[in-house]
Amino acid sequence: MQKRPHASEAEIRALALLLPGHNEELIIETTIASALAAGQNIEDIYVVDDASTDHTSQKALNLLPKENVVRVRRSGKAVAVQKAIKRFNLTRRYTWLHVADADSVFCPHYFEIYRAGLDSKRYAAAVGFVQSMRGNWIACYRCFNYTYGQHIFRRVQGWFNMISVLPGPVTCFRTDIIDQLDFRSGSLTEDFDLTLQIHRKKIGRIRFIPEAVNFTQDPRTLQDFCKQTARWQRGFFQGVQRHHICRRAQRIDVSVSYQMIETLFYLVQVLVVIPYFVFILHNTNYLQMLVAGDAIILLTLAIASALAARRLSVLYALPYYYPLRLLELGIFVWAFVEVIILHRYTSQQERGWATEGRRYQLNSKALRDTAR
Repeated sequence: MQKRPHASEAEIRALALLLPGHNEELIIETTIASALAAGQNIEDIYVVDDASTDHTSQKALNLLPKENVVRVRRSGKAVAVQKAIKRFNLTRRYTWLHVADADSVFCPHYFEIYRAGLDSKRYAAAVGFVQSMRGNWIACYRCFNYTYGQHIFRRVQGWFNMISVLPGPVTCFRTDIIDQLDFRSGSLTEDFDLTLQIHRKKIGRIRFIPEAVNFTQDPRTLQDFCKQTARWQRGFFQGVQRHHICRRAQRIDVSVSYQMIETLFYLVQVLVVIPYFVFILHNTNYLQMLVAGDAIILLTLAIASALAARRLSVLYALPYYYPLRLLELGIFVWAFVEVIILHRYTSQQERGWATEGRRYQLNSKALRDTAR
């Protein structure tokens, strides 16, 4: 671990929370209030406003001291975070830095749970559990995927130090590693790129803290869902290309390769195997067995996810799960074509914010329902 100059042990605090935002006036006060209720001290909460055209800074100042809020020139999320770290001198004043999205609602005792799980001698970074806020049909679908994906796959990744992405809402960095990270990579998904940097540079292990749950807002329209998914997938292939994933023998290569092979296997089934049996061999038995087996697995996962998330609404996603899954697969393929074959998005063309028009206010009932 690197030494922090000009700071005694007594001056170094445990954990800072940084909330970067652009045009977040609808939700930023709720997020700050949620952090306070979840156990974070007010003097340890910071906001960086990336040249908002609304009242984001003013709303943040309603709850925070003026020295904890800074407005910067339009930079994009990753660079705005880097500017805030320097402006607030966070690397010298704190052992850990938690970065969360401005639409976050933290579970009760979130920061107490997080602080208890941090070990600066063993881990370079940590990640909590991302959950969807209660909402519409897209939120039900996302809640389903988030729940089983993290309870199963992320736990396994954590055991073997193969976590492939530190999601924006729940990521915590040990501050002495921050100077080793490139926040100006130009990625559409800066959280994925920073995760790959930690693995490639062998900076340290990443811990998964599943009890620390952060609820985030999901798209409310199919168009916005597609836009967000496309950005995620383009950023994914940017990271794969930039860090030469699948070409080395590190654990992260195994982790990301597995995700890609799993998706490829599903595509081969849908586009090759099923059509072959149905249209070439005129044999529907395989299709019937495949659909029945997959439906049983899906129903089992849905019930388990509903129980784990304590949301029966997860089951509402079953009728439209396959259409949305196929839509995501189509976006995955198109993103591969754009980035890997056509060499588009070789540099950042969005500035890390794609939330305009997506945020919505939470009333007291919605806030209670979300965080319980």
